[in-house]
Amino acid sequence: MIHVSHHSLLVLFTLLELALIARILLRPHRDPASRIAWMVVVLVIPLVGMLAYLLLGEVSIGRRRVARLHSVLQQMPPFPRSSDCETSAPSAVFERYQHLFELGESINGFTPLSGNTATLLPSSNATIDAMVADIDAAKDHVHLLFYIWLPDHNGLKVVEALKQASKRGVTCRAMADALGSSTMIGSKEWSAMHAAGVRVAVGLPLGNPLLRPFHGRIDLRNHRKIVVIDDRITYCGSQNCTDPEFLPKAKYAPWVDAVMRFEGPIARQNQYLFASDWMTYVDENLDDLLSRPLPSPAQEGFTAQVIGTGPTVRYSAMPEVFESLLFAARRKVVITTPYYVPNDPMQNAICTAAYRGVDTTIIFPARNDSWVVGAASRSYYADLLAAGVKIYEYEGGLLHTKSLTLDGELTLIGSANMDRRSFELNYENNILLLDPTLTHTMFQRQQEYIAHSHRVTRDMVAAWPLSHQLCNNLIATMGPIL
Repeated sequence: MIHVSHHSLLVLFTLLELALIARILLRPHRDPASRIAWMVVVLVIPLVGMLAYLLLGEVSIGRRRVARLHSVLQQMPPFPRSSDCETSAPSAVFERYQHLFELGESINGFTPLSGNTATLLPSSNATIDAMVADIDAAKDHVHLLFYIWLPDHNGLKVVEALKQASKRGVTCRAMADALGSSTMIGSKEWSAMHAAGVRVAVGLPLGNPLLRPFHGRIDLRNHRKIVVIDDRITYCGSQNCTDPEFLPKAKYAPWVDAVMRFEGPIARQNQYLFASDWMTYVDENLDDLLSRPLPSPAQEGFTAQVIGTGPTVRYSAMPEVFESLLFAARRKVVITTPYYVPNDPMQNAICTAAYRGVDTTIIFPARNDSWVVGAASRSYYADLLAAGVKIYEYEGGLLHTKSLTLDGELTLIGSANMDRRSFELNYENNILLLDPTLTHTMFQRQQEYIAHSHRVTRDMVAAWPLSHQLCNNLIATMGPIL
């Protein structure tokens, strides 16, 4: 019989704890605040902290998935570089923002593309109706990828449109995140799509929950929302394939989103993102589709660029984009985001914009579906307000729109929030566009949000109970590991 003394167990446990702390210190791409936060958790609540780190402490989707994705990316044809890729913006205007598009190109290799047109859709239901109409009119292929796809009214409208398109010979590929869309994936509607000829795939499958920690984090998700139709139409924005009533969290409804429908060469860049995700999980090569000539640009179209980020893309790519936009601002910046848990450079970039005289506004939801994120967000209000940032809290539901308008000329729209999950953990897709007309339209939508919001003042924040402030700040200290 083997006898192990309490002293030996204590020594073994201490060695394991020290080994884990050494791993925390040696992991690449981790800022000091994150290292400190994890070390505190491991030291203060050792057993729980060690388990938490093993489950949630490292950004990895699993070695096999990473190897597969890198293999897919290396084999994909290079993105076309032709006269169609030249910007159509006036040279003086484009030169002012060229460095921003160069940053975007360094992330995915996508050049800024001219000749695009777009429409900001009026509502969530109108967005689904537009998607269904485009699917009904599709002639060659339809590609969809959603983080959350529910078998509700809007979700089933898209299911039915895909089934009908497949029956008339259109190649339909539909992909959904395993966690966000688990209800749809497990439903009879998903099986019915497959039976109707729609090619379906699941992104980041969960597998065995007990074995999941050995194959990557379970909470690293594909948060993208991509629709590409016939290689010339694409959608980009914050909306999932659901009803705005969003029944899983109905008490926060309606979900308020913004989506743009694009036509032109920019569709090919979203096509590349979809293809990279699809071919990582499906043994089907889409290179022939990606090698076609670019869609013809519109003569009066604007310049745009897709920015796709994620845990296997360059570390800190998404915050680099946000921060660069803020430092490029000269007159006015308006931001909408439901989830705000910034790193220090992000918070400083927003405050710096306001300090140097840029009219800086952020619109948050008044009621957040994540009380943890909501509390963490409010811990940053005092410093933002002290810098002169205008803060509004939207009262008409959960403001889910992720948008940024800059100086009446640039717009960033897509799936990425201003939090560490979008910065480091989730796959995201955004479009950066240079067009005063469309930017004005987006700005007007932001003003509509403000009209349904209350303004947060320094006096209001100062009047919060001490317990309120302590709770917010305590939760914010855990921001690096949220």
